[in-house]
Amino acid sequence: MSDAPTLVKCLVWDLDNTLWRGTLLEDHEVVLPEEIRRTIVELDARGILQAVASKNDHDHAWQQLEALGVAEYFVLPRIGWHPKSRSVKEIADGLNFALKTVAFIDDQPAERAEVAHHHPEVRCFDAALAAELTGLPEFSPAVVTVDAARRRSMYQAGFRRTAEREEFTGPDEAFLRSLDLVMEIKRADDADLSRVEELTLRTSQMNATGVYYSDADLRALIADPEHEVLTVSLTDRFGPHGAVGVLLVGYHERVWHLKLLATSCRVVSFGAGAVLLDWLIGEAAAAGVHLAADFRRTDRNRMMEIAYRFAGFTDAACDCLAELRSADADADADADAGAAGSGRAGIEFRHLVADRRPAPTTVRVDAPALGPVASTGSAGSTGGAGA
Repeated sequence: MSDAPTLVKCLVWDLDNTLWRGTLLEDHEVVLPEEIRRTIVELDARGILQAVASKNDHDHAWQQLEALGVAEYFVLPRIGWHPKSRSVKEIADGLNFALKTVAFIDDQPAERAEVAHHHPEVRCFDAALAAELTGLPEFSPAVVTVDAARRRSMYQAGFRRTAEREEFTGPDEAFLRSLDLVMEIKRADDADLSRVEELTLRTSQMNATGVYYSDADLRALIADPEHEVLTVSLTDRFGPHGAVGVLLVGYHERVWHLKLLATSCRVVSFGAGAVLLDWLIGEAAAAGVHLAADFRRTDRNRMMEIAYRFAGFTDAACDCLAELRSADADADADADAGAAGSGRAGIEFRHLVADRRPAPTTVRVDAPALGPVASTGSAGSTGGAGA
């Protein structure tokens, strides 16, 4: 994993003599080569977002993209006369993407140098390579999930949702109620594995440990009756948000071990993390056990630490943690044999005495009952908007 390049989440295109052949303000006609069209369509199908940073008249350039039949493929276009480094940063911020996951393509060496100077993390490509991008590893996810294939449409729905939120005059809670939010928590199956693996790779700000679980790791844990691998999806009246979270829970006699919690940054503003933690805490309370969550600080996951604190987790000692330390010692002994998720360097415990939590008022939660004996239980609603 360490030798693989970071996957590109968003490619930012220049227009003149990059996306199309010709200069819009000078030439009678500009042409979109078929190999560029194929690249745009293929990157979109792989779940890689695409944006525009061009020095052009906005309305004229956007009308040309529409005429060429590709405008729908681009999010957050930045077309104007300001520096392209500014445009790239605005796009990354608008998507809430780290700059290291953004790439920029332009035919002008000076423009690429300007972006690279201000944002050295951004990978810059010569326009001559445009037709070759789909063959590069940084643009080639190992698996394309259902959510990846519709990622652009989900982001575009998100922008419409945000626009409506900005116009909404009531309190935030009233707006959230108006969305008819439904959170579904389910046990992962074979069809979910690629989505779970992708979430552990793509999510950095709301990932409690940064530990990567491979397909083989996840299959072993799904088959283990002492573990739960849970996926979380969210929908509202604007459409699906897709898979937005994953939990990995280990069962012990006195304590449940939350080994991994990762949620998409796209749903932070909906309070999804708090709803998810409160549901899990309520399940642990019903089972009469404590909760212990793994946490490892990274340069990106401060928000996750805050989420644990707000939920009531502390770093205080508890006798129940002895069970987990014993299990960790066994895992370390098995590490050379490739035990799933092994390796706890830098990971700390956050502990909580579970208690019943009120049902959420802004989202309906459909979820199974948890526990070693409940593994065949059916899902049920545990809350409702306006409940």
